[in-house]
Amino acid sequence: MPAGKTPEMPPEEVWKRIAEFAARTQKIATDYLAQQAKSDNFQIPDPGVVGKTFLEAWFRLASEPGKLAEAQMELWRDLSLLWQAEAKRVLGEPAEPVAVPHKGDKRFADEAWDSEVAFDYMKQAYLISSRWLQRTMRRVDGMDPHKARMLDFYTRQFVDALAPSNFLLTNPAALRKTMETSGDNLVKGLDHMLADLERGHGRLSISMTDYDAFKLGENVAVSPGKVVWQNDLMQLIQYAPSTGKVFRRPLLIVPPWINKFYILDLRPKNSFIKWAVDQGHTVFVISWVNPDETLAHKEFEDYMVEGPIEAMNVIEKVTGERRVNLIGYCIGGTLTACTLAYLSAKRQAGRVASVTFFTALVDFSEVGELDVFIDEEQLRLLEEHMEQKGYLEGRHMAQVFNMMRDNDLIWSFVVNNYLLGKEPFPFDLLYWNADSTRMPMMMHSFYLRNMYHLNKVVEPGGISLRGVPIDLRKIKTPTYILSTREDHIAPWKSTYAATRLYSGPVRFVLSASGHIAGVVNPPSANKYCYWTNPELRPDPDAWFADAAETPGSWWPDWQEWVGKHAGAMVPARMPGGGVLPPLEDAPGSYVKVRAND
Repeated sequence: MPAGKTPEMPPEEVWKRIAEFAARTQKIATDYLAQQAKSDNFQIPDPGVVGKTFLEAWFRLASEPGKLAEAQMELWRDLSLLWQAEAKRVLGEPAEPVAVPHKGDKRFADEAWDSEVAFDYMKQAYLISSRWLQRTMRRVDGMDPHKARMLDFYTRQFVDALAPSNFLLTNPAALRKTMETSGDNLVKGLDHMLADLERGHGRLSISMTDYDAFKLGENVAVSPGKVVWQNDLMQLIQYAPSTGKVFRRPLLIVPPWINKFYILDLRPKNSFIKWAVDQGHTVFVISWVNPDETLAHKEFEDYMVEGPIEAMNVIEKVTGERRVNLIGYCIGGTLTACTLAYLSAKRQAGRVASVTFFTALVDFSEVGELDVFIDEEQLRLLEEHMEQKGYLEGRHMAQVFNMMRDNDLIWSFVVNNYLLGKEPFPFDLLYWNADSTRMPMMMHSFYLRNMYHLNKVVEPGGISLRGVPIDLRKIKTPTYILSTREDHIAPWKSTYAATRLYSGPVRFVLSASGHIAGVVNPPSANKYCYWTNPELRPDPDAWFADAAETPGSWWPDWQEWVGKHAGAMVPARMPGGGVLPPLEDAPGSYVKVRAND
Protein backbone atom coordinates (compact mmCIF):
# COMPACT_ATOMS: atom_id res chain seq x y z
CA MET A 1 0.00 0.00 0.00
CA PRO A 2 1.44 3.45 -0.93
CA ALA A 3 2.71 5.57 1.95
CA GLY A 4 0.08 7.90 3.37
CA LYS A 5 -2.79 6.05 1.69
CA THR A 6 -5.70 5.06 3.92
CA PRO A 7 -6.91 1.46 3.55
CA GLU A 8 -10.31 1.08 1.91
CA MET A 9 -13.24 0.55 4.24
CA PRO A 10 -14.69 -2.97 4.25
CA PRO A 11 -18.09 -3.21 2.49
CA GLU A 12 -19.93 -4.17 5.68
CA GLU A 13 -18.50 -1.08 7.40
CA VAL A 14 -19.59 1.07 4.45
CA TRP A 15 -23.18 -0.13 4.72
CA LYS A 16 -23.12 0.32 8.46
CA ARG A 17 -22.01 3.95 8.03
CA ILE A 18 -24.65 4.56 5.36
CA ALA A 19 -27.39 3.25 7.65
CA GLU A 20 -26.09 5.38 10.51
CA PHE A 21 -25.98 8.51 8.34
CA ALA A 22 -29.50 7.82 7.06
CA ALA A 23 -30.88 7.53 10.59
CA ARG A 24 -29.14 10.71 11.69
CA THR A 25 -30.38 12.55 8.60
CA GLN A 26 -33.96 11.50 9.28
CA LYS A 27 -33.76 12.73 12.87
CA ILE A 28 -32.19 16.03 11.75
CA ALA A 29 -35.00 16.54 9.25
CA THR A 30 -37.62 15.78 11.92
CA ASP A 31 -36.02 18.19 14.38
CA TYR A 32 -35.77 20.89 11.71
CA LEU A 33 -39.43 20.55 10.73
CA ALA A 34 -40.44 20.72 14.39
CA GLN A 35 -38.37 23.89 14.81
CA GLN A 36 -39.88 25.41 11.67
CA ALA A 37 -43.40 24.70 12.90
CA LYS A 38 -42.67 26.89 15.96
CA SER A 39 -40.68 29.50 14.02
CA ASP A 40 -41.68 32.74 12.30
CA ASN A 41 -38.96 32.02 9.70
CA PHE A 42 -37.10 35.18 10.63
CA GLN A 43 -33.65 35.38 9.07
CA ILE A 44 -30.72 37.75 8.96
CA PRO A 45 -30.39 38.68 6.17
CA ASP A 46 -34.04 38.74 5.15
CA PRO A 47 -34.35 37.12 1.68
CA GLY A 48 -37.15 39.48 0.68
CA VAL A 49 -35.13 42.60 1.48
CA VAL A 50 -32.06 41.31 -0.34
CA GLY A 51 -34.10 40.10 -3.30
CA LYS A 52 -35.82 43.47 -3.78
CA THR A 53 -32.45 45.22 -3.71
CA PHE A 54 -31.02 43.02 -6.47
CA LEU A 55 -34.23 43.25 -8.52
CA GLU A 56 -34.05 47.03 -8.44
CA ALA A 57 -30.40 46.92 -9.47
CA TRP A 58 -31.07 44.66 -12.45
CA PHE A 59 -33.97 46.85 -13.61
CA ARG A 60 -31.69 49.89 -13.46
CA LEU A 61 -28.97 48.05 -15.38
CA ALA A 62 -31.45 46.89 -18.01
CA SER A 63 -32.54 50.49 -18.54
CA GLU A 64 -28.99 51.34 -19.62
CA PRO A 65 -28.13 48.74 -22.28
CA GLY A 66 -25.06 50.70 -23.40
CA LYS A 67 -23.49 50.48 -19.97
CA LEU A 68 -24.37 46.80 -19.69
CA ALA A 69 -22.87 46.08 -23.12
CA GLU A 70 -19.69 47.93 -22.12
CA ALA A 71 -19.41 45.79 -18.99
CA GLN A 72 -19.92 42.64 -21.06
CA MET A 73 -17.15 43.67 -23.43
CA GLU A 74 -14.79 44.17 -20.49
CA LEU A 75 -15.57 40.66 -19.26
CA TRP A 76 -15.03 39.04 -22.66
CA ARG A 77 -11.82 40.98 -23.18
CA ASP A 78 -10.34 39.75 -19.90
CA LEU A 79 -11.50 36.18 -20.52
CA SER A 80 -9.96 36.29 -24.00
CA LEU A 81 -6.67 37.46 -22.53
CA LEU A 82 -6.88 34.56 -20.09
CA TRP A 83 -7.43 32.09 -22.94
CA GLN A 84 -4.36 33.43 -24.72
CA ALA A 85 -2.24 33.27 -21.58
CA GLU A 86 -3.27 29.72 -20.75
CA ALA A 87 -2.72 28.62 -24.36
CA LYS A 88 0.85 29.85 -24.07
CA ARG A 89 1.33 27.89 -20.86
CA VAL A 90 0.00 24.72 -22.50
CA LEU A 91 2.62 25.20 -25.21
CA GLY A 92 5.30 25.62 -22.58
CA GLU A 93 5.68 29.36 -23.02
CA PRO A 94 5.79 31.80 -20.09
CA ALA A 95 2.70 33.97 -19.59
CA GLU A 96 1.85 36.70 -17.11
CA PRO A 97 -1.36 36.09 -15.14
CA VAL A 98 -4.38 38.19 -16.10
CA ALA A 99 -5.80 38.15 -12.55
CA VAL A 100 -4.08 37.41 -9.26
CA PRO A 101 -5.63 36.97 -5.79
CA HIS A 102 -5.44 39.83 -3.36
CA LYS A 103 -2.59 39.64 -0.90
CA GLY A 104 -3.59 37.46 2.02
CA ASP A 105 -6.28 35.54 0.09
CA LYS A 106 -5.82 32.09 1.63
CA ARG A 107 -8.31 30.35 -0.67
CA PHE A 108 -5.69 29.86 -3.38
CA ALA A 109 -2.66 29.10 -1.21
CA ASP A 110 -2.24 25.54 -2.52
CA GLU A 111 0.58 25.48 -5.10
CA ALA A 112 -1.61 23.64 -7.64
CA TRP A 113 -3.60 26.84 -8.20
CA ASP A 114 -0.46 28.24 -9.83
CA SER A 115 1.45 25.20 -11.09
CA GLU A 116 -1.33 23.31 -12.85
CA VAL A 117 -2.87 24.95 -15.91
CA ALA A 118 -6.43 23.71 -15.32
CA PHE A 119 -6.59 24.97 -11.76
CA ASP A 120 -4.82 28.19 -12.66
CA TYR A 121 -7.42 28.78 -15.37
CA MET A 122 -10.30 28.12 -12.95
CA LYS A 123 -8.77 30.45 -10.39
CA GLN A 124 -8.22 33.32 -12.81
CA ALA A 125 -11.59 32.85 -14.56
CA TYR A 126 -13.27 33.05 -11.16
CA LEU A 127 -11.32 36.15 -10.15
CA ILE A 128 -12.09 37.87 -13.46
CA SER A 129 -15.80 37.00 -13.32
CA SER A 130 -16.27 37.84 -9.63
CA ARG A 131 -14.51 41.17 -9.91
CA TRP A 132 -16.47 41.96 -13.07
CA LEU A 133 -19.76 41.28 -11.28
CA GLN A 134 -18.79 43.38 -8.27
CA ARG A 135 -17.59 46.21 -10.50
CA THR A 136 -20.80 46.07 -12.56
CA MET A 137 -23.00 46.22 -9.47
CA ARG A 138 -21.06 49.25 -8.22
CA ARG A 139 -21.82 51.05 -11.48
CA VAL A 140 -25.59 50.91 -11.02
CA ASP A 141 -26.84 54.49 -11.06
CA GLY A 142 -29.66 55.95 -9.01
CA MET A 143 -29.57 53.49 -6.12
CA ASP A 144 -30.18 54.82 -2.63
CA PRO A 145 -26.74 54.92 -0.90
CA HIS A 146 -27.86 52.42 1.73
CA LYS A 147 -29.18 50.02 -0.91
CA ALA A 148 -25.98 50.46 -2.90
CA ARG A 149 -23.98 49.32 0.12
CA MET A 150 -26.33 46.35 0.56
CA LEU A 151 -25.89 45.50 -3.12
CA ASP A 152 -22.12 45.58 -2.82
CA PHE A 153 -22.10 43.51 0.39
CA TYR A 154 -24.40 40.75 -0.84
CA THR A 155 -22.70 40.62 -4.23
CA ARG A 156 -19.50 39.87 -2.35
CA GLN A 157 -21.28 37.16 -0.35
CA PHE A 158 -22.52 35.64 -3.62
CA VAL A 159 -19.15 35.57 -5.37
CA ASP A 160 -17.35 34.33 -2.24
CA ALA A 161 -19.78 31.42 -2.02
CA LEU A 162 -19.07 30.46 -5.66
CA ALA A 163 -15.28 30.33 -5.29
CA PRO A 164 -13.91 27.12 -6.87
CA SER A 165 -12.07 26.42 -3.62
CA ASN A 166 -15.44 25.71 -1.97
CA PHE A 167 -16.26 22.68 -4.15
CA LEU A 168 -14.75 19.21 -4.19
CA LEU A 169 -14.22 18.83 -7.95
CA THR A 170 -12.55 22.24 -8.27
CA ASN A 171 -10.39 22.21 -5.15
CA PRO A 172 -7.00 20.59 -5.79
CA ALA A 173 -6.26 20.02 -2.09
CA ALA A 174 -9.63 18.29 -1.59
CA LEU A 175 -9.18 16.11 -4.68
CA ARG A 176 -5.69 15.14 -3.60
CA LYS A 177 -6.94 14.28 -0.11
CA THR A 178 -9.74 12.17 -1.58
CA MET A 179 -7.28 10.17 -3.65
CA GLU A 180 -4.87 9.72 -0.74
CA THR A 181 -7.56 8.51 1.68
CA SER A 182 -9.77 6.61 -0.78
CA GLY A 183 -12.59 9.01 0.05
CA ASP A 184 -12.33 8.67 3.81
CA ASN A 185 -12.06 12.47 4.06
CA LEU A 186 -15.51 12.76 2.49
CA VAL A 187 -16.97 10.24 4.93
CA LYS A 188 -15.48 12.23 7.82
CA GLY A 189 -16.69 15.45 6.19
CA LEU A 190 -20.23 14.12 6.00
CA ASP A 191 -20.00 13.04 9.63
CA HIS A 192 -18.87 16.57 10.57
CA MET A 193 -21.72 18.11 8.58
CA LEU A 194 -24.30 15.89 10.24
CA ALA A 195 -22.87 16.76 13.67
CA ASP A 196 -23.15 20.46 12.82
CA LEU A 197 -26.74 20.01 11.65
CA GLU A 198 -27.54 18.11 14.85
CA ARG A 199 -26.07 20.88 16.97
CA GLY A 200 -28.11 23.42 15.04
CA HIS A 201 -31.32 21.32 15.19
CA GLY A 202 -31.47 21.18 11.42
CA ARG A 203 -29.70 24.45 10.74
CA LEU A 204 -26.07 24.22 9.69
CA SER A 205 -24.01 25.45 12.65
CA ILE A 206 -20.47 25.17 11.33
CA SER A 207 -17.90 24.09 13.90
CA MET A 208 -15.02 26.53 14.14
CA THR A 209 -13.09 24.77 16.87
CA ASP A 210 -13.11 21.73 19.11
CA TYR A 211 -15.72 22.85 21.63
CA ASP A 212 -14.94 19.94 23.96
CA ALA A 213 -11.35 21.17 24.33
CA PHE A 214 -12.37 24.12 26.50
CA LYS A 215 -14.18 24.55 29.79
CA LEU A 216 -14.79 27.84 31.53
CA GLY A 217 -12.88 28.13 34.77
CA GLU A 218 -10.57 25.24 33.87
CA ASN A 219 -8.57 26.27 30.80
CA VAL A 220 -10.24 29.53 29.76
CA ALA A 221 -11.35 32.34 32.09
CA VAL A 222 -9.08 31.01 34.84
CA SER A 223 -7.89 34.18 36.58
CA PRO A 224 -8.61 33.67 40.31
CA GLY A 225 -11.39 35.79 41.75
CA LYS A 226 -14.85 35.79 43.27
CA VAL A 227 -18.33 36.91 42.34
CA VAL A 228 -19.05 39.52 45.01
CA TRP A 229 -22.44 40.78 43.79
CA GLN A 230 -25.19 39.95 41.34
CA ASN A 231 -28.52 41.23 40.10
CA ASP A 232 -30.82 40.35 37.20
CA LEU A 233 -28.42 41.64 34.55
CA MET A 234 -24.92 41.05 35.84
CA GLN A 235 -22.52 39.38 38.20
CA LEU A 236 -19.68 41.55 39.52
CA ILE A 237 -16.37 39.72 39.72
CA GLN A 238 -13.47 40.94 41.86
CA TYR A 239 -10.13 39.35 41.00
CA ALA A 240 -7.62 38.26 43.61
CA PRO A 241 -4.49 40.42 43.83
CA SER A 242 -1.11 39.11 42.69
CA THR A 243 0.93 41.92 44.24
CA GLY A 244 1.40 42.96 47.85
CA LYS A 245 0.47 46.56 47.07
CA VAL A 246 -2.22 47.84 44.71
CA PHE A 247 -3.30 51.18 43.32
CA ARG A 248 -5.78 52.93 45.56
CA ARG A 249 -8.38 53.42 42.82
CA PRO A 250 -10.05 50.20 41.61
CA LEU A 251 -10.41 49.35 37.92
CA LEU A 252 -13.89 48.49 36.61
CA ILE A 253 -14.25 46.83 33.19
CA VAL A 254 -17.58 47.08 31.34
CA PRO A 255 -17.44 44.46 28.56
CA PRO A 256 -19.91 44.08 25.69
CA TRP A 257 -23.02 42.01 26.29
CA ILE A 258 -23.19 41.04 22.62
CA ASN A 259 -20.33 38.67 23.55
CA LYS A 260 -19.00 37.37 26.86
CA PHE A 261 -16.43 39.08 29.06
CA TYR A 262 -13.82 36.35 28.99
CA ILE A 263 -12.40 37.61 25.70
CA LEU A 264 -10.28 39.60 28.16
CA ASP A 265 -9.38 36.46 30.12
CA LEU A 266 -8.91 33.65 27.62
CA ARG A 267 -5.62 32.16 28.80
CA PRO A 268 -3.06 33.44 31.33
CA LYS A 269 -0.64 34.27 28.51
CA ASN A 270 -3.11 36.59 26.71
CA SER A 271 -5.39 37.69 29.55
CA PHE A 272 -5.73 41.45 29.85
CA ILE A 273 -7.42 40.93 33.20
CA LYS A 274 -4.48 38.95 34.61
CA TRP A 275 -2.01 41.46 33.19
CA ALA A 276 -3.89 44.38 34.80
CA VAL A 277 -3.95 42.53 38.13
CA ASP A 278 -0.21 41.96 37.81
CA GLN A 279 0.31 45.69 37.27
CA GLY A 280 -1.24 46.34 40.68
CA HIS A 281 -4.86 47.10 39.82
CA THR A 282 -7.78 45.91 41.91
CA VAL A 283 -9.81 44.62 38.97
CA PHE A 284 -13.59 44.33 38.89
CA VAL A 285 -15.38 42.99 35.79
CA ILE A 286 -19.06 42.94 34.92
CA SER A 287 -20.21 39.54 33.66
CA TRP A 288 -23.50 40.13 31.86
CA VAL A 289 -26.33 37.62 32.03
CA ASN A 290 -27.32 35.67 28.93
CA PRO A 291 -30.93 36.90 28.92
CA ASP A 292 -34.11 34.98 28.14
CA GLU A 293 -37.74 36.03 27.73
CA THR A 294 -38.05 36.97 31.43
CA LEU A 295 -35.76 39.95 30.77
CA ALA A 296 -37.49 41.15 27.59
CA HIS A 297 -38.51 44.38 29.37
CA LYS A 298 -34.95 45.38 30.26
CA GLU A 299 -33.94 48.56 28.44
CA PHE A 300 -30.65 50.23 27.63
CA GLU A 301 -31.00 52.43 30.70
CA ASP A 302 -31.44 49.34 32.87
CA TYR A 303 -28.08 48.10 31.65
CA MET A 304 -26.63 51.43 32.77
CA VAL A 305 -28.23 51.51 36.23
CA GLU A 306 -27.92 47.80 37.03
CA GLY A 307 -24.53 47.57 35.33
CA PRO A 308 -21.75 50.15 35.82
CA ILE A 309 -23.62 52.39 38.26
CA GLU A 310 -24.56 49.56 40.62
CA ALA A 311 -21.07 48.09 40.18
CA MET A 312 -19.52 51.38 41.31
CA ASN A 313 -21.77 51.41 44.36
CA VAL A 314 -20.69 47.87 45.25
CA ILE A 315 -17.01 48.70 44.66
CA GLU A 316 -17.31 51.60 47.09
CA LYS A 317 -18.71 49.22 49.73
CA VAL A 318 -15.95 46.68 49.16
CA THR A 319 -12.95 49.01 48.89
CA GLY A 320 -14.11 52.25 50.49
CA GLU A 321 -13.16 54.05 47.27
CA ARG A 322 -15.78 56.22 45.60
CA ARG A 323 -13.65 56.92 42.52
CA VAL A 324 -12.79 54.26 39.95
CA ASN A 325 -10.91 53.96 36.68
CA LEU A 326 -13.34 52.72 34.07
CA ILE A 327 -12.90 50.67 30.88
CA GLY A 328 -15.65 50.11 28.31
CA TYR A 329 -15.26 47.64 25.42
CA CYS A 330 -17.33 47.83 22.20
CA ILE A 331 -21.02 48.29 23.11
CA GLY A 332 -19.84 48.32 26.72
CA GLY A 333 -17.91 51.45 25.74
CA THR A 334 -21.04 53.02 24.25
CA LEU A 335 -22.82 52.32 27.53
CA THR A 336 -19.84 53.70 29.46
CA ALA A 337 -19.96 56.99 27.52
CA CYS A 338 -23.69 57.31 28.21
CA THR A 339 -23.07 56.51 31.88
CA LEU A 340 -20.47 59.28 32.14
CA ALA A 341 -22.82 61.77 30.50
CA TYR A 342 -25.57 60.67 32.90
CA LEU A 343 -23.28 61.08 35.93
CA SER A 344 -22.18 64.49 34.66
CA ALA A 345 -25.79 65.63 34.43
CA LYS A 346 -26.38 64.31 37.97
CA ARG A 347 -23.24 66.15 39.18
CA GLN A 348 -21.51 62.85 40.01
CA ALA A 349 -18.86 62.84 37.29
CA GLY A 350 -16.15 62.79 39.96
CA ARG A 351 -16.91 59.12 40.65
CA VAL A 352 -14.83 58.25 37.57
CA ALA A 353 -11.17 59.28 37.73
CA SER A 354 -10.41 58.16 34.16
CA VAL A 355 -12.13 56.33 31.35
CA THR A 356 -10.74 54.04 28.66
CA PHE A 357 -12.59 52.96 25.54
CA PHE A 358 -11.71 49.80 23.65
CA THR A 359 -12.97 49.90 20.02
CA ALA A 360 -16.19 51.67 21.02
CA LEU A 361 -18.54 53.68 18.81
CA VAL A 362 -20.42 56.72 20.06
CA ASP A 363 -20.77 58.47 16.69
CA PHE A 364 -22.65 56.03 14.44
CA SER A 365 -22.63 58.09 11.25
CA GLU A 366 -20.18 55.65 9.61
CA VAL A 367 -20.46 52.12 10.98
CA GLY A 368 -18.96 50.13 8.13
CA GLU A 369 -20.64 47.01 6.80
CA LEU A 370 -22.97 46.63 9.79
CA ASP A 371 -24.96 49.40 8.14
CA VAL A 372 -26.33 46.96 5.54
CA PHE A 373 -28.34 45.14 8.22
CA ILE A 374 -30.03 48.25 9.62
CA ASP A 375 -32.81 50.22 7.95
CA GLU A 376 -36.45 50.86 8.74
CA GLU A 377 -37.74 47.74 6.99
CA GLN A 378 -35.20 45.38 8.54
CA LEU A 379 -35.66 46.92 11.99
CA ARG A 380 -39.41 46.42 11.72
CA LEU A 381 -38.96 42.74 10.83
CA LEU A 382 -36.48 42.33 13.67
CA GLU A 383 -38.81 43.94 16.23
CA GLU A 384 -41.75 41.81 15.09
CA HIS A 385 -39.62 38.71 15.60
CA MET A 386 -38.35 39.79 19.03
CA GLU A 387 -41.89 40.54 20.19
CA GLN A 388 -42.71 36.85 19.83
CA LYS A 389 -39.75 35.57 21.87
CA GLY A 390 -38.76 38.54 24.00
CA TYR A 391 -35.18 38.45 22.75
CA LEU A 392 -32.99 38.05 19.69
CA GLU A 393 -31.33 34.63 19.48
CA GLY A 394 -27.57 34.59 19.76
CA ARG A 395 -27.11 32.80 16.45
CA HIS A 396 -28.44 35.78 14.50
CA MET A 397 -25.81 38.16 15.84
CA ALA A 398 -23.13 35.51 15.35
CA GLN A 399 -24.19 35.07 11.74
CA VAL A 400 -23.97 38.81 11.09
CA PHE A 401 -20.41 39.02 12.40
CA ASN A 402 -19.39 35.86 10.53
CA MET A 403 -20.77 37.18 7.24
CA MET A 404 -18.61 40.27 7.56
CA ARG A 405 -15.56 37.98 7.34
CA ASP A 406 -17.15 35.15 5.40
CA ASN A 407 -14.04 33.65 3.81
CA ASP A 408 -12.29 33.41 7.19
CA LEU A 409 -15.27 32.50 9.39
CA ILE A 410 -17.50 30.47 7.05
CA TRP A 411 -15.93 29.11 3.88
CA SER A 412 -12.53 28.18 5.31
CA PHE A 413 -14.32 25.88 7.76
CA VAL A 414 -16.54 24.42 5.03
CA VAL A 415 -13.37 23.42 3.17
CA ASN A 416 -11.47 22.21 6.25
CA ASN A 417 -14.31 20.33 7.95
CA TYR A 418 -16.38 18.98 5.06
CA LEU A 419 -14.11 18.69 2.01
CA LEU A 420 -10.83 17.81 3.71
CA GLY A 421 -12.52 15.97 6.59
CA LYS A 422 -10.22 17.53 9.16
CA GLU A 423 -11.09 18.03 12.80
CA PRO A 424 -11.48 21.69 13.82
CA PHE A 425 -8.37 22.98 15.56
CA PRO A 426 -8.75 23.84 19.29
CA PHE A 427 -8.59 27.64 19.41
CA ASP A 428 -9.67 29.62 22.47
CA LEU A 429 -10.63 32.73 20.49
CA LEU A 430 -12.96 30.78 18.20
CA TYR A 431 -14.45 28.98 21.20
CA TRP A 432 -15.31 32.40 22.63
CA ASN A 433 -16.57 33.60 19.24
CA ALA A 434 -19.06 30.73 19.10
CA ASP A 435 -20.28 31.33 22.67
CA SER A 436 -23.01 33.72 21.55
CA THR A 437 -25.47 35.66 23.71
CA ARG A 438 -29.06 36.75 23.34
CA MET A 439 -30.31 40.35 23.24
CA PRO A 440 -33.32 41.52 25.28
CA MET A 441 -36.06 42.93 23.07
CA MET A 442 -36.44 46.43 24.54
CA MET A 443 -32.71 47.07 24.95
CA HIS A 444 -31.76 45.86 21.49
CA SER A 445 -34.51 47.80 19.75
CA PHE A 446 -33.50 51.01 21.54
CA TYR A 447 -29.83 50.49 20.76
CA LEU A 448 -30.27 49.75 17.06
CA ARG A 449 -32.82 52.49 16.44
CA ASN A 450 -31.37 55.36 18.45
CA MET A 451 -27.72 54.68 17.80
CA TYR A 452 -27.09 52.67 14.66
CA HIS A 453 -30.10 53.88 12.69
CA LEU A 454 -30.71 57.45 13.86
CA ASN A 455 -27.35 58.27 15.54
CA LYS A 456 -29.10 60.20 18.28
CA VAL A 457 -26.53 59.71 21.01
CA VAL A 458 -24.23 62.37 19.52
CA GLU A 459 -27.02 64.95 19.57
CA PRO A 460 -27.15 66.88 22.87
CA GLY A 461 -30.31 65.57 24.51
CA GLY A 462 -30.91 63.20 21.58
CA ILE A 463 -31.64 60.39 24.01
CA SER A 464 -32.64 60.38 27.67
CA LEU A 465 -31.81 57.70 30.22
CA ARG A 466 -33.90 57.53 33.38
CA GLY A 467 -35.33 60.89 32.41
CA VAL A 468 -31.91 62.53 32.11
CA PRO A 469 -30.93 64.03 28.70
CA ILE A 470 -27.56 62.68 27.57
CA ASP A 471 -24.92 65.12 26.32
CA LEU A 472 -21.53 63.58 25.57
CA ARG A 473 -19.95 67.05 25.35
CA LYS A 474 -20.33 67.33 29.13
CA ILE A 475 -17.81 64.53 29.68
CA LYS A 476 -14.64 66.07 31.10
CA THR A 477 -13.09 62.88 32.45
CA PRO A 478 -9.53 62.13 31.26
CA THR A 479 -10.03 59.73 28.36
CA TYR A 480 -7.95 57.06 26.61
CA ILE A 481 -9.42 55.86 23.30
CA LEU A 482 -8.03 52.63 21.84
CA SER A 483 -9.05 51.78 18.28
CA THR A 484 -7.77 49.19 15.83
CA ARG A 485 -6.79 49.89 12.26
CA GLU A 486 -8.49 46.86 10.65
CA ASP A 487 -11.64 46.95 12.79
CA HIS A 488 -14.67 45.83 10.72
CA ILE A 489 -17.14 46.33 13.60
CA ALA A 490 -16.09 49.73 14.99
CA PRO A 491 -14.14 51.41 12.14
CA TRP A 492 -11.30 53.43 13.62
CA LYS A 493 -12.10 56.65 11.76
CA SER A 494 -15.59 56.50 13.26
CA THR A 495 -14.28 55.92 16.77
CA TYR A 496 -11.87 58.83 16.22
CA ALA A 497 -14.92 61.12 15.97
CA ALA A 498 -15.23 60.84 19.76
CA THR A 499 -12.11 63.00 20.10
CA ARG A 500 -14.22 65.93 18.89
CA LEU A 501 -17.04 65.22 21.36
CA TYR A 502 -15.54 64.95 24.84
CA SER A 503 -14.51 68.13 26.66
CA GLY A 504 -11.73 66.67 28.80
CA PRO A 505 -8.17 65.63 27.89
CA VAL A 506 -8.14 62.79 25.33
CA ARG A 507 -5.38 60.40 24.28
CA PHE A 508 -6.14 58.50 21.05
CA VAL A 509 -4.16 55.34 20.30
CA LEU A 510 -4.50 53.25 17.15
CA SER A 511 -3.44 49.61 17.32
CA ALA A 512 -2.66 47.41 14.36
CA SER A 513 -4.91 44.42 13.57
CA GLY A 514 -8.65 44.15 14.24
CA HIS A 515 -11.49 44.39 16.75
CA ILE A 516 -10.23 41.48 18.86
CA ALA A 517 -6.60 40.79 18.01
CA GLY A 518 -5.70 44.48 18.21
CA VAL A 519 -7.08 44.63 21.76
CA VAL A 520 -6.04 41.22 23.07
CA ASN A 521 -2.35 41.76 22.28
CA PRO A 522 -0.14 41.11 25.33
CA PRO A 523 3.36 42.58 25.42
CA SER A 524 4.87 39.11 25.70
CA ALA A 525 3.58 38.24 22.23
CA ASN A 526 5.65 41.05 20.70
CA LYS A 527 3.13 41.38 17.86
CA TYR A 528 1.75 44.24 15.81
CA CYS A 529 2.35 47.89 16.66
CA TYR A 530 0.41 51.02 17.59
CA TRP A 531 0.34 54.68 16.59
CA THR A 532 0.13 57.80 18.75
CA ASN A 533 -0.13 61.50 18.01
CA PRO A 534 -0.93 64.03 20.77
CA GLU A 535 -2.24 66.50 18.20
CA LEU A 536 -5.89 65.50 17.71
CA ARG A 537 -6.62 66.98 14.32
CA PRO A 538 -10.20 67.14 12.99
CA ASP A 539 -9.35 64.76 10.13
CA PRO A 540 -8.33 61.21 11.20
CA ASP A 541 -6.19 60.77 8.08
CA ALA A 542 -4.25 63.93 8.98
CA TRP A 543 -3.81 62.57 12.52
CA PHE A 544 -2.47 59.28 11.17
CA ALA A 545 -0.13 60.93 8.65
CA ASP A 546 1.95 62.42 11.48
CA ALA A 547 1.42 59.65 14.04
CA ALA A 548 4.44 57.92 15.58
CA GLU A 549 4.59 54.14 15.20
CA THR A 550 5.69 52.04 18.18
CA PRO A 551 6.32 48.28 17.80
CA GLY A 552 4.55 45.80 20.05
CA SER A 553 1.57 46.06 22.37
CA TRP A 554 -0.19 49.24 23.44
CA TRP A 555 -0.83 47.78 26.93
CA PRO A 556 2.27 49.38 28.54
CA ASP A 557 1.32 52.74 27.02
CA TRP A 558 -2.11 52.47 28.63
CA GLN A 559 -0.59 51.43 31.96
CA GLU A 560 1.67 54.48 31.97
CA TRP A 561 -1.35 56.68 31.24
CA VAL A 562 -3.80 55.11 33.70
CA GLY A 563 -1.17 54.96 36.43
CA LYS A 564 -1.37 58.75 36.64
CA HIS A 565 -5.04 58.42 37.62
CA ALA A 566 -4.80 55.35 39.85
CA GLY A 567 -3.70 56.97 43.11
CA ALA A 568 -1.10 55.90 45.65
CA MET A 569 -0.27 52.30 46.48
CA VAL A 570 -2.17 50.63 49.34
CA PRO A 571 -2.21 47.11 50.81
CA ALA A 572 -3.72 44.53 48.44
CA ARG A 573 -7.46 43.83 48.78
CA MET A 574 -9.02 40.39 48.78
CA PRO A 575 -12.34 39.80 46.96
CA GLY A 576 -15.27 41.04 49.02
CA GLY A 577 -12.98 42.98 51.32
CA GLY A 578 -14.54 41.32 54.34
CA VAL A 579 -17.68 43.36 53.67
CA LEU A 580 -19.48 41.19 51.11
CA PRO A 581 -19.28 37.40 51.32
CA PRO A 582 -18.25 35.99 47.92
CA LEU A 583 -21.09 34.24 46.11
CA GLU A 584 -19.00 31.86 44.00
CA ASP A 585 -15.65 31.51 42.27
CA ALA A 586 -14.83 33.39 39.09
CA PRO A 587 -15.82 33.26 36.28
CA GLY A 588 -19.24 32.84 37.88
CA SER A 589 -22.41 31.13 36.68
CA TYR A 590 -23.89 33.83 34.42
CA VAL A 591 -21.12 33.44 31.85
CA LYS A 592 -21.70 29.68 31.68
CA VAL A 593 -25.26 30.01 30.39
CA ARG A 594 -25.08 29.15 26.70
CA ALA A 595 -27.53 30.32 24.04
CA ASN A 596 -28.68 26.98 22.68
CA ASP A 597 -31.00 28.45 20.11
